[in-house]
Amino acid sequence: MQKITVKIEKNIKIKDFLLNYGFSNSQANKIIKNKDVKIDGKRLQENENLLIGQSIVIFCEELPGPKFKIIYEDENVVVVSKSQNIEVQGKNSLEELISGTIAVHRLDRNTSGLLIMAKNSQAEKSLKEAFKNQTVEKLYVCEVYGKPQFSGKTYEAFLLKDAMRSQVKVFSNYVQNAVKIKTAFKTIKIGEETSLVVAKLFTGKTHQIRAHLAFLGYPIIGDGKYGNNQINKKFKLNYQKLHCFSLKIEKIDKNLDYLINKVFFDKPEWAKKYL
Repeated sequence: MQKITVKIEKNIKIKDFLLNYGFSNSQANKIIKNKDVKIDGKRLQENENLLIGQSIVIFCEELPGPKFKIIYEDENVVVVSKSQNIEVQGKNSLEELISGTIAVHRLDRNTSGLLIMAKNSQAEKSLKEAFKNQTVEKLYVCEVYGKPQFSGKTYEAFLLKDAMRSQVKVFSNYVQNAVKIKTAFKTIKIGEETSLVVAKLFTGKTHQIRAHLAFLGYPIIGDGKYGNNQINKKFKLNYQKLHCFSLKIEKIDKNLDYLINKVFFDKPEWAKKYL
């Protein structure tokens, strides 16, 4: 069991403090449920308010990691690599943590990797236009269950979004309200049970890589929505092993044309030697 001692610098709810400190939502809920926090020497009773000057001690099985790291920054944009368990927009999001930034594209909460964010309205407009025109190349690496023989071929299918369930379905042929998706996959390592796959998006739709791979029969390890729960339990993962490791702007308007063909990398440790 790990122990963290912190002096409170602003009034805040205990759960919001835990999230801001770097704990995931599930970790924060577990800490509160188990009352693994002492406030000025007294055991936590509920999701109560913390007050400036109080001293708290947190007991946890695993120390929280940083929520993001800055890869590149100038007066117009910032490129960051985010961890799992953080949203790009909303409460306790990257937009809140990195003051003065505007998200122009997204990664799922439990997908890690590279994002480019705008620092002013003109940069926001330019970047959104580039993403709309599909002139930003994003490469992902993931670990899937099985032994796919992907050679870099582009696969096409149709994706239907179920907003009520926050989930999507993939079909071979068009169904009403579905959108066409295109994803290229290349296998870079085959192991005994799992393989590493690089994915390139040509269309950036909700949960595209995760759902497309599951549809092809190779679910991502740790994916709670589109993966296999028995497999996820076996590998003891509660987040999808999916990381955006390369981002390149291929074409953009003159306001940010100095970024054209500049490539940003952030290779995860679990796949670095194969990328």
